[in-house]
Amino acid sequence: MPSTPLRVAVVCSSNQNRSMEAHNILSKRSFNVRSFGTGTHVKLPGPAPDKPNVYDFKTTYEQMYNDLLKKDKELYTQNGILHMLDRNKRIKPRPERFQNCKDHFDLVITCEERVYDQVVEDLNSREQETCQPVHVINVDIQDNHEEATLGAFLICELCQCIQHTDDMENEIDELLQEFEDKSGRTFLHTVCFY
Repeated sequence: MPSTPLRVAVVCSSNQNRSMEAHNILSKRSFNVRSFGTGTHVKLPGPAPDKPNVYDFKTTYEQMYNDLLKKDKELYTQNGILHMLDRNKRIKPRPERFQNCKDHFDLVITCEERVYDQVVEDLNSREQETCQPVHVINVDIQDNHEEATLGAFLICELCQCIQHTDDMENEIDELLQEFEDKSGRTFLHTVCFY
């Protein structure tokens, strides 16, 4: 078992729903975790599918919450967005972009294949400094509240199993295969280097 806790990053598109639910669960289980988005802007559902609420990554969860409260309290209460933002602002002040973070992680878990591709592309474009490996794993999670919760527990279970391996580098492929068989999901996995 590793002597230091795994450094985990969870990444979705807007750092709102899936990555924040996993961040919440993992932090309650004492993991060293951060969460991120890879999008150019933060998008939240609006009054119609073609009218999302778009924010800059510098906008705090509190500011988003207050903006949506003013726009349509009933709609954003009913669809769970205000509840989600309330949870988010208790975890950290604002969403963060993965591409702007230079911290090193042992494990980066993405929540959809497009985000996985963006994370791998970003990591591979960085100048290698330490040759420290980072495992990037994709767990496809639909972007809704229920799937985010189920996905967060799956990510947590995966992190716990990886944390308890004697040799992560040599055991991770077998571990992921077991998780695929158990969950009925397919995981993408690659190793990048810092």
